[in-house]
Amino acid sequence: MTYLLMVKMKKENMLLWGLVLLFAVMMSVPFLIPHTGFIALFGIIPLLCMDRIADLLGKKRVWIYHYTAFVLWNAITTFWVCNATVGGGIFAVLANSLQMSLVFGLFRESKKKFNGSLPYIFLAFTWIAWERFYFDAEISWPWLVLGNSFARTTWAIQWYEFTGTLGGSLWVWACNLGLFGLFVSLSDGSFFRWNGKARLASTAGYLIVLIAPFIISPVIGKEYKDAMAEGEQLPVLIVQPNIDPYNKFEALTQDEQNAILEAQMVPALKAREADSAAGPLLVVAPETFTGGVICGQYNRSLTWRRFTSLLKDHQNVNMLFGASTYDYIQAGMAPSKTARKVQDGLWVEAHNSALMIDGSARTEIFHKSKLVVAVEKTPYPALFCKIDDMLGGVMGRCVGQDEISLLHVRDNDSGRNIPVGCAVCYESVYGEYYTDYVRKGAKAMTIITNDAWWGNTPGYRQHLSYASLRAIETRRAIARCANTGISAIISPSGKILQPTPWWEQAIIEGSIPLRDDITFFVAHGDIAGRVCTFMFILLLLSLCVRFIRERK
Repeated sequence: MTYLLMVKMKKENMLLWGLVLLFAVMMSVPFLIPHTGFIALFGIIPLLCMDRIADLLGKKRVWIYHYTAFVLWNAITTFWVCNATVGGGIFAVLANSLQMSLVFGLFRESKKKFNGSLPYIFLAFTWIAWERFYFDAEISWPWLVLGNSFARTTWAIQWYEFTGTLGGSLWVWACNLGLFGLFVSLSDGSFFRWNGKARLASTAGYLIVLIAPFIISPVIGKEYKDAMAEGEQLPVLIVQPNIDPYNKFEALTQDEQNAILEAQMVPALKAREADSAAGPLLVVAPETFTGGVICGQYNRSLTWRRFTSLLKDHQNVNMLFGASTYDYIQAGMAPSKTARKVQDGLWVEAHNSALMIDGSARTEIFHKSKLVVAVEKTPYPALFCKIDDMLGGVMGRCVGQDEISLLHVRDNDSGRNIPVGCAVCYESVYGEYYTDYVRKGAKAMTIITNDAWWGNTPGYRQHLSYASLRAIETRRAIARCANTGISAIISPSGKILQPTPWWEQAIIEGSIPLRDDITFFVAHGDIAGRVCTFMFILLLLSLCVRFIRERK
C-alpha cells in the first residue's frame, strides 16, 4: 500500500512539474520566435491547470510550483542580462519572478473568499495593475509585460494605437481565462447542465474575444500600408559603427572611434552634395558614442569639435549622437543625493544624453530619464547612495530629465525647426512614457541604443521588436541606430525596414515621414491599464472586507 501511494504521489508531482515546464516554454516562445504571439493566448492555461489540480490533490506549498514556473519563464527569455552583469541578471530573474509569484499568491488567497470565476477575474486585473505600476516603479523591469509577446507579430495588434500594450495584456488574460473556463466546465460536467443558450453564449463569446482582434487588426493596418511614402519626408542617415563596448577605451581612442564614424558618413554626405534640392538630413549615431561632454561647455569635447567642423562643409545636415555628459556644480554641500564629490566645493552629476548638432555649432541636449537600475541609476537614493558611497561608488548615478523635451532638425532652406523625439535605449520599452514625445509635438522618432552588452542573444532582437510596438501606438516612424545592430527604419505600422546585420559596420540611407496625427492612445493614455487598476482596487477592498468580517 505504501509503495502504491508513493507511485501515485510521484505521478502527481510529475504532472504538476510537467505543467510548470509547459507554461514556461509556451510563454517564452512568443518572446523568442517571430510570428508566434498567438501562443500567449493559451500559454497561461498550464499554470492555471497546475493550480487547480494542486488544490484537488490537496497539495501544500503550491507557491514552490508557481514561483518555479515564473523563474523558468524569466530565465528562458531574459537570461542574456547575465552577459552584461551576472549578479544583476540573476537578481532580475529572481526578483521579477517573485513579484509575479506574489500576484499569483494573492489570487490563491482570494479563492478563499471569492467564488466561481471571480478569483480569476481578480487575477487578471491584479496582474495588469502590477504591470502598469511596474512602468513607474523606482526599480522597474517591465520586459515581460504580456502585451509585449506580440512585438514580433505586429500584423495582429494594429489596434494597439487605441489600447497600448496593456490592452494586449488584457487580451491575453481574456483568452486564457475564457478557454480555461470552458475546460473546467467540460471536465466537471457543468457545461452540459447549462441550457442551449448559455452554452452557445459562452462558446461564441470566447471565440469572439479570440478571433475579433485578428480580424480588426488588418483592417486598421490598411490605413498605414503606404504611410512611409506619404506626406513630407525627412531623409536620414543611420550609422552603425560596431564598436565593442567592452574594449571601447582599451582598443581605440575616442579620436579613432570618431574617425570610424566619420569614414562611414563622409561618402554618403559627398554623394548628397550633387543634389541641390536635397533639403535637411538627419544623421543618427548610437547611444553613448562619446564620453566626457560637459553640459553647456560643448566646445571642450573633441568629438563635438570634430563633428561640428565636419558639418560646416555639409550644409543642412544635422547630427544626433549619444554621449555620457556631466554637470559640474560648485557648492559647499552635495547639491543632490546622486551627486558625487570631485573635491572640496565641487560636485558632479552624470547623464546619459542625446546631442543634436549642426555646422553652426547649434547644440541641443536631452537626458535619458528611464534609467537602468544599478548600471545607470541608484534607486531610492536617500538610502542606497549612502550604501554605494560605503562600497566605493559601484552603482551608476545618472540623472534624467524631469520631463521629456524634443530635439530639432534645422532646415536652413526654410528656416524652420523640425521637432523629433529621441528615446535613449531602455526608454523605448515604456509605452505611455514614449507617447509624451508625440504630445510635445514630435513629427518623427529616433531611438539610439547600445545593445552590444548582451552579446549575440535574444536580448537585442527583443529590444528591436519593442520599437515596433511604440511605432504602432504613436504612428510615428522611427530611425533606430544601434551601435552593433540591429539598426533599422521602422514604419508607422511597426514594420522593420532595412535592418542591418549584427556585429558589422553598416549604414542606412532612407527617409521617414513627418506626421502630426494623434492616436487615441497618445491622446488619452493607458485607459486599459487605468481601468484594470481601478477594478483591482475595488476587488482588493472587497477581499479585505471579507477577511475582516470573518475575524469579527
